[in-house]
Amino acid sequence: MSQKLLIKNVTIYTDTTIIDSGFIKIENTKITEIGTLAELRIPDGFEIMDLSGKTIKAIPGFIDVHIHGADGADVMDGTSEALHKMAIALPKEGTTSFLATTMTQSNTSIEKALSNTVNYMSDQPATQAEIIGIHLEGPFINETRKGAQPAEHIQKPNLELFKKWNELAEGKIRLVTLAPEIDGSSELIEYFKNNRIIASAGHTDASSEQINRAIKHGLSHITHLYNQMRGFHHREPGVVGAAWNNDSLMVEIIADGVHSTKEAVQIAYQQKQENKLILITDSMRAKCLKDGVYDLGGQEVTVKNQEATLKDGTLAGSTLKLGDGFKNIIQFTDCSIEAAICMSSQNAAKELGIYEKKGSITVGKDADIVLLNEDNDVITTICRGNIAYSNE
Repeated sequence: MSQKLLIKNVTIYTDTTIIDSGFIKIENTKITEIGTLAELRIPDGFEIMDLSGKTIKAIPGFIDVHIHGADGADVMDGTSEALHKMAIALPKEGTTSFLATTMTQSNTSIEKALSNTVNYMSDQPATQAEIIGIHLEGPFINETRKGAQPAEHIQKPNLELFKKWNELAEGKIRLVTLAPEIDGSSELIEYFKNNRIIASAGHTDASSEQINRAIKHGLSHITHLYNQMRGFHHREPGVVGAAWNNDSLMVEIIADGVHSTKEAVQIAYQQKQENKLILITDSMRAKCLKDGVYDLGGQEVTVKNQEATLKDGTLAGSTLKLGDGFKNIIQFTDCSIEAAICMSSQNAAKELGIYEKKGSITVGKDADIVLLNEDNDVITTICRGNIAYSNE
């Protein structure tokens, strides 16, 4: 679907400045002009969205690099219907792009999910949140820190198996979560570095020293900080201490107050600042649905008061919406809107190597835009130039 859209009377957060009383011109899927109302020439053939009389902010669409499911669907379902359901649900929370995230399962299930995802990506409509690649979470993890990843499917790092999977995924695996202390992981991490795949430490019992050693091989990312990793101790800083202490590491955080308390989020922000944190949801299929009993990788998950747990009480993903994570990080840390944009859009785009087309409101980039009201609630989401969600 192609269209011409003019948004006017809006405060625009570009990559370099804030434009009050501004306008954005969108043609087909791209941003073609940005400016102040004084500079605006009303063009022919444009649908006009006039936001005068309202206090509306335009920010870049959110990019979720770690999400398993939403609205009753999961990437591991391995169906186009599941991915479609996710892709049309996510704009409601401001997400315009995401990495479809797998989990530790049988080889057959993982391969089905990989094939299904690349098939869906090849013909995905521009009217929904765009799948920009795959995040392979597991199965090369440490059973000691498995969390909600099924132990029976955990494997040793296996480069030949990964190559097979990435060929099946047509090179679309962009990020891999693994335990760097497990034998064989260094070979994988070096391969990732040489093939522009992000190597992330997660579900890991690594020491601080082991993380530092993995960084030399190419480790550059930390999966859901604090959760299912060796914590900080004053004589063994662990994964958490290494994450805080190494500026080379980009660090995910689930800012929901459950997986990470307000105070833990504050400390992470103080240590890493906005240029090295990425807001994620790690959400499962129960997001957008009522409390109840759901499935995660063949395991029963109970959701109550937005908290998802296995029978033994282990946290099993989240029900967080990224728009709420955006609001939470501002509330928890008192950071600026610009800092929150870094953590919700810009950093992910830069790390994934797609900043030339996503991650900021800039002429020539994809028109992935979120409109927020004065309370920072998502009121409209535009995916590649198309209004994918509006509560107006």
